[in-house]
Amino acid sequence: MAQATGIGGVFLRARDPKALYAWYEKHLGLPMGQGSFAIPAEHERGMIAFAFFPEKTTYFPLSQPAMINFQVDDLDKLLDQLAAAGVPVDPKRETADYGKFGWITDPEGNRVELWQPADEKR
Repeated sequence: MAQATGIGGVFLRARDPKALYAWYEKHLGLPMGQGSFAIPAEHERGMIAFAFFPEKTTYFPLSQPAMINFQVDDLDKLLDQLAAAGVPVDPKRETADYGKFGWITDPEGNRVELWQPADEKR
């Protein structure tokens, strides 16, 4: 049986795509490709999740139809850098068996989740 083998992309509407690309490139170091961010597979540190949430979930704002989760290499250091740069950083942090989580808000008001996968070598 043929099947899906991975996530090929995430596509979101933006009021000012050009400015949003520049913001994500500056603050999260995402490499700009041809009309999108292109993160090489070898840079992935953990699995890629695709999850459905209940329609009324409060895990992210009800006004936001979707939330992006980015894998990061050092959550605490990155959140400190982002806060110092004036990026809205949620003070809440969570730790689970599979990693650490933090949240920021981008210039268009989107809540963005940052995930540092657990170190599998430990």
